[in-house]
Amino acid sequence: MTMAYEDVPFSELLHHPAATTRRLDTVRALRLRRRDAGDLALMRVDQLERDTTVVDFTSRLLAGLVRTENIAALRQALPEALPWSTFLPPEDVDTMLAELVDIARGAVALENLAPIALLLAQWRHSAEIYADPALLALLTREPDGDLGPAPMPRITE
Repeated sequence: MTMAYEDVPFSELLHHPAATTRRLDTVRALRLRRRDAGDLALMRVDQLERDTTVVDFTSRLLAGLVRTENIAALRQALPEALPWSTFLPPEDVDTMLAELVDIARGAVALENLAPIALLLAQWRHSAEIYADPALLALLTREPDGDLGPAPMPRITE
C-alpha cells in the first residue's frame, strides 16, 4: 500500500522535476511546501479521476440512503465517520445529513470539493458549541438564541 502523500519542498520540484515526479510511483500525491504561500498538491491525473469517482459514488450512495428508510442506519453509522456528530441534537443531525447530500451532489457536479469541506467544518463548529455547556449557555441565553442585529462595520479610510 502506498502512502497518502509525501512532503517535498517546492524548490525540489523546480530543480529536479523528473526525480521529484517519479516519487508519485510510490505515493498518491506530493505536498509541495512553499515558504510564502499555501502548499500545493501534485498528483497523477488518473489518481485524481479515481478520487473523483469515489467521491461521486459516495455522495450518490449517501443521497440514496437519506431518501430511503435507511436513514436510521445512516444515523447510526455517522459517529464512526464524524465522531464529533455525537454532540449534535438529533434534529441537527437530520439537517446536517440533508445538507451534506445536497452539497455533495452539487460539489461533485462542479468538480469542486471545497463546499463539502466547508459544510463539515461549519457543523463541526456547531458540535463544539454543543459540547461546551458554558459556551452553549452563553450563545443561547437570548430567547431564540439570537443576540440581536449586528452593527454595520465602520469604514475607515
